[in-house]
Amino acid sequence: MLQSDLRRIARRSAPRLLLVCLSAWALLAAESRAKNRDALRQIVQEHCVPHWLQQGNPAPCESVSITASPRETQGCAVLADAKGGAHFLLIPTERVAGIESPEVLEPRAPNYFAAAWKARDRIAAVLGHDVRRETVGLAVNSERHRSQDQLHIHLECVGEEVYRVLQTAAQHLSNRWTAIRLARWQYQGMRVMSEDLEQANPFELLAQRMPGAREDMGAYTLMVAGMQFKDGPGFALLTGQNVPGAESLLDSTCAIANR
Repeated sequence: MLQSDLRRIARRSAPRLLLVCLSAWALLAAESRAKNRDALRQIVQEHCVPHWLQQGNPAPCESVSITASPRETQGCAVLADAKGGAHFLLIPTERVAGIESPEVLEPRAPNYFAAAWKARDRIAAVLGHDVRRETVGLAVNSERHRSQDQLHIHLECVGEEVYRVLQTAAQHLSNRWTAIRLARWQYQGMRVMSEDLEQANPFELLAQRMPGAREDMGAYTLMVAGMQFKDGPGFALLTGQNVPGAESLLDSTCAIANR
């Protein structure tokens, strides 16, 4: 067979081969996460970050961002969730166990929620159209409800029931935590008025404004939803103890955004 023929075959086969490789990676990642509570950290630190630093390619992550700090590996990565759909994970590039970790409240800690909000274009890319800010949700599970011991913020759309509750409660939300009923669960909600989260770190707002939270952060689940209030753009924060994991408040099918 001529070399030119071989090259043509290789070009035709490349997309299929790439799809097979990506599918295999997703299956292996899902299996790894199910058995290994350190899988997310390993994927980011042993694959995404080295690939980004050495080749400028963050694979298998969607992106890697290293912040300007004395520690050259401090930053975050965005990884598509192995379960598929419009579901992504924002993961620190350094070891941070979860919401209870002191690192999330350090004065110079990256604002992981702000970085997750910036990554919402990944949802639009999956859906094939722009998404309204009030359909996007970010969530961190409590220590009890998580399956991985590396901090990860779920980036998806908000569930339809959550969307309805937040739109109804919008006029009553303030900069103080207020009781919100969602299904049979009692949450606390508050609002942040801002186009983005650069000046408002939800971890800090939970620790500073919820009595007793700083000493027991791991007991809380925390969700942030984009909002369009009557007086401008902002966010609604939901938190609670002894409630389902915040991930359950989100929807990777983005039914609310596809209307």
